Amino acid sequence: MIDRRGFGKALGVGTGAAALSVAGLQSASAAQTLPMAVPAAAPTADPATASGGRTGFPRLKQIRAGLLDVGYAELGPAHGPAVICLHGWPYDIHSYVDVAPLLAEQGYRVIVPYLRGHGTTRFLSDRTFRNAQQSAIALDVIALMDALKIEKAVLAGFDWGSRTADIVAALWPERCKALVSVSGYLITNREAQLSPIAPQAEHTWWYQYYFATERGRQAMETPKLRHDLTRFVWDTVSPTWDFDDATFERTAAAFENPDYAAVVIHNYRWRLSLADGEPRYDGLEKRLAARPYIDVPTITLDPERDPFTAPGNGSTYRDRFTGKYEHRTLTGIGHNLPQEAPTAFAQAVVDVDHF
Repeated sequence: MIDRRGFGKALGVGTGAAALSVAGLQSASAAQTLPMAVPAAAPTADPATASGGRTGFPRLKQIRAGLLDVGYAELGPAHGPAVICLHGWPYDIHSYVDVAPLLAEQGYRVIVPYLRGHGTTRFLSDRTFRNAQQSAIALDVIALMDALKIEKAVLAGFDWGSRTADIVAALWPERCKALVSVSGYLITNREAQLSPIAPQAEHTWWYQYYFATERGRQAMETPKLRHDLTRFVWDTVSPTWDFDDATFERTAAAFENPDYAAVVIHNYRWRLSLADGEPRYDGLEKRLAARPYIDVPTITLDPERDPFTAPGNGSTYRDRFTGKYEHRTLTGIGHNLPQEAPTAFAQAVVDVDHF
């Protein structure tokens, strides 16, 4: 989950690219090869946030990249400009089940990988430490881009995916054409994480502290408890999202990965300095601890109903983004923003690609 801490209602907040209507996707992208087909929605639905109701991807692919055999979905033309969509916890590639087709219809090559420990992604060696510190996950993305021969891509993500995309944009800007980051600047500062925060905010992070205990580790290793815990998180961080049981179960299948519990537990314990990382990443973590600026074109998205969304309409992290920048808040949307508001998310990708 994200570190501590539409467009407004309809698309009415902001100017310039933020003021584009959903139909703007039809003309905004130089990558366009097909007319935009906005998914059908109920008559009362906001077209910027309506889900298309898709349930899955075409056949998934696998590729060896770095330490992993990465499972991923790929949509769109093979030679189209690349967009890499990164999921968070406790989610998987289905967070982009509606976003990816929208972008593919505009001519983008859309890559949606399972992060380490999720779905069909596997470690190549049983001897590899099941590390989930932030720089290791970011290097997974660089390795994937290398394996797919993608020199540069628009990176878009939420939760763990936002953090990972932020790190690539900050440390390897030559690989990141532009950035869409839900909840803003999420690069972890472990020293800052040692200080207490307001009680209400601490309460929101209950599972982080649970995972610091042996009870929490056992819960993540026990299928029924893991299932119910992750479902509870979905319910509480997306309070207005009317998803059905089948939607959750499609994603929960990704949590059956044999490394899932180890990766999740290490990620949260590492953030609180309760677990060590690996020395090979020390140089990168030292650079990240300095809170590096992000200079690539960026749109940040705040989901208004996400309990982790910081007050201030993006002001708390604005100074970290030094390139062309725009901020949007999506009213009535919770934590799983790409799946709750796929058209608004896809619009942000197209818009930032043309900053």
